[in-house]
Amino acid sequence: MNMDPLSLLLQPPVHYPVVPYMCTIFGGLRPGKMVLVQGRVSGTANRFQIDLQVGCSTRPRADVAFHFNPRFSSSETSVVCNTLHMEQWLHEVHHPGPQLRKGQPFLLLFLFLEDKIKVSINGQHLLDYPNRLPLCDVDTIGIHGDISVQGISFLCRNPLKLGNVAMTTPLSKTLPNGISEGHMTTVRGLASANPDEIVILLKSADFIPFKLTASFRDQTLLYSYLMGPRWAEPQEIQTPFFLFHAERFVQIHIFSETNGFRLAINGVPLGVFCPPVLDLKSINEIQINGSIKIYSFIC
Repeated sequence: MNMDPLSLLLQPPVHYPVVPYMCTIFGGLRPGKMVLVQGRVSGTANRFQIDLQVGCSTRPRADVAFHFNPRFSSSETSVVCNTLHMEQWLHEVHHPGPQLRKGQPFLLLFLFLEDKIKVSINGQHLLDYPNRLPLCDVDTIGIHGDISVQGISFLCRNPLKLGNVAMTTPLSKTLPNGISEGHMTTVRGLASANPDEIVILLKSADFIPFKLTASFRDQTLLYSYLMGPRWAEPQEIQTPFFLFHAERFVQIHIFSETNGFRLAINGVPLGVFCPPVLDLKSINEIQINGSIKIYSFIC
């Protein structure tokens, strides 16, 4: 099977960049890639912009394939989209943007297709924008204006492009040597069309120190552990928005530390979760259950 080696590389997420911010998109853009931006609009915002552009030249100014520019007035939010080519702006396209509000957090997703860019905010579709410049030329993202950014993640929408065969759940893998401090468990998969919940367990013979439950019904993420005969009271993991969506690719990282597990989903860091007692070497199995097909399972 022929595979592009670059398609196997997932660019590390960027955490809490200082705005204005600009960075390279490893390997550029291609159909199926996604860029996820998590942040908060300033309480006194006038406007901000996210530019997907061709390089970072300022003289002459680099082409901007997609200029995404929310503008805030006292009564409404509008989103202006455009393309800059050879230092000339093309025709502006205006969209209402009621999901973006001053002082409020947001989760903004750009999905790149052969002929257009699809944009959603907080899991709701916002707009489509036609590709006016070749997508393959775009290799830089720039963020400017009245927002703070918590994270930027670079994802692959369709893990089938990685050449893997989907594994159905329930799925289990034994860990005969346990795990150690610094161990990374990575799960990449695709939520089903009508998902109920996704559950990930790290288990030892008589103890389950890590249980992650994503409930689509309640739109909640929960952490719990089992010590003895009873489960601990679930701890709700605070996120601005639910990070899982039906028929969407998800990437989960579980980083093992001496006293707990550091969790990130789709590049969004969610903190460290600590059972009262933890012996990493005794963990001998990982289980995945629920409404997901697994395409990559590294532990």
